Amino acid sequence: MTTVKSGMTTLTHFIGGEMKAGKSDRFGKVYNPSTGEVTALCPYASADEVNETVEVAHAAFAGWKNTSVGKRVEILHRFRSLLVQETDKLAEMIGLENGKTISDAKGEISRGIESVDFAINAPQMLKGEYSVNVGGDINAYSLKQPLGVVAAISPFNFPVMVPLAMTSMAVAVGNAVILKPSERVPNSALFISELWKKAGLPDGVWTIINGDKEAVDAILRNPKVHAISFVGSTRVAEYVYHEGCRNNKRVAAFGGGKNHMIIMPDADLDQAVNAFLGAAYGSASQRCMAISAAMPVGEKTAEVFVQKLRTRVKELKVGAYNDEQADFGAVITQESKDTILKYINESLAEGAELTVDGRNPEICEKENGFYLGATLLDRVTPEMKIYRDEVFGPARIVVHVNSLDEAIELINSHEYGNGVTIFTESGSAARKFTEQIEVGMVGVNVPIPIPVGYHNFGGWKRSKFGEGHMFGPDTVRFFTKTKTVSEKWPEAKAKDHKTEFAFPSNN
Repeated sequence: MTTVKSGMTTLTHFIGGEMKAGKSDRFGKVYNPSTGEVTALCPYASADEVNETVEVAHAAFAGWKNTSVGKRVEILHRFRSLLVQETDKLAEMIGLENGKTISDAKGEISRGIESVDFAINAPQMLKGEYSVNVGGDINAYSLKQPLGVVAAISPFNFPVMVPLAMTSMAVAVGNAVILKPSERVPNSALFISELWKKAGLPDGVWTIINGDKEAVDAILRNPKVHAISFVGSTRVAEYVYHEGCRNNKRVAAFGGGKNHMIIMPDADLDQAVNAFLGAAYGSASQRCMAISAAMPVGEKTAEVFVQKLRTRVKELKVGAYNDEQADFGAVITQESKDTILKYINESLAEGAELTVDGRNPEICEKENGFYLGATLLDRVTPEMKIYRDEVFGPARIVVHVNSLDEAIELINSHEYGNGVTIFTESGSAARKFTEQIEVGMVGVNVPIPIPVGYHNFGGWKRSKFGEGHMFGPDTVRFFTKTKTVSEKWPEAKAKDHKTEFAFPSNN
């Protein structure tokens, strides 16, 4: 997987079924967030390297397209088995590069395998429609065909789950896939490449090209790349969407979120507190579906909820990815840590109340890792920057509201619409909430409403650009094109041939 350059481990790309060294002489540092140490150098591909890689994938597409869907599924079955067998090794890689705990990493892998499971259903999902004698002895039918070379650009926070969700069905329906993983977490993607190879996937059908913006721009502009799935910040998602569309590509770009949890007065507050803890602080809050803001309804609800929550948040432990006692790990980089600290400090200057201070966890005095403890800020208002922006780290907020209507209005007016949840024992409140809320993924007494692999995933508003989804049946539509055929087979040559100039109809 690696070569050695100047005493530092240097990673590769995966092109044409082989690990290949980068040619650009540009590299980025890969860190272990738990220690702050540089563990490897990641090659940053040039535009020329990307274009050469696309040609390799394009050449492999013809054979893969013509491979029977049954044969493709056999390979997916073997790939799934290898993922299960190598879960421990893969989880260790995730922890080393992302910083999340081993248990969290294994949960991510399990959710990623759901997408492989759904892709195994490709034979059923690819079935078209057939109509007999739609008029004039003509039969009509439709079929789904792969697009060709497609690309996925994945984020650092889910090094395995998101790439599998983006690409499994794309492979299953016959495309050649190029994955550009986050340059912060390249090892797990390279390891997945080895598993595809062991599973029997033909060379060139699966590609890893590492890089930064230069590589992304080359993918966006290459005419032989027909579709792009992206996950990252809203700023970059919007750029990828517009640039991709400008170059006549199909694009689904998933951005950030500001996910609210409404706590109604009738809710079981102990249950709500417990749910909030895991949904808000798991993975050091580096999830696009993490709960960012608790929104208790009524001052009495807020007083009891915050009191209970404060006690539990103070008990949370931050530590190294392989510390079995840690509830969550470090954030991804020192820059990320600095940004989170800035949000906390600015919110205090704007009038927020510091309920739990995680800016100086004890571990920070001993370690060089990118650690932040769990921070809880109360009485945050919608005008504050920490409320308006997505904060990708363990600084969570409480916003007080007087009614469910006020909560719905605030959430609907926010620019993001990724996920939201309500905790209540009232069916009527839940129904009103689910009907009126303008958010793509909604939970009722479910803290993180991420759909299972066979339901569509995607937010609304500025949380998603494009009409594609990442999980579920819509992935088949996104990675295929539909062809409709009308055919007629006359029994004998017509004796009285007549030219018709009227628009054809079935009358």
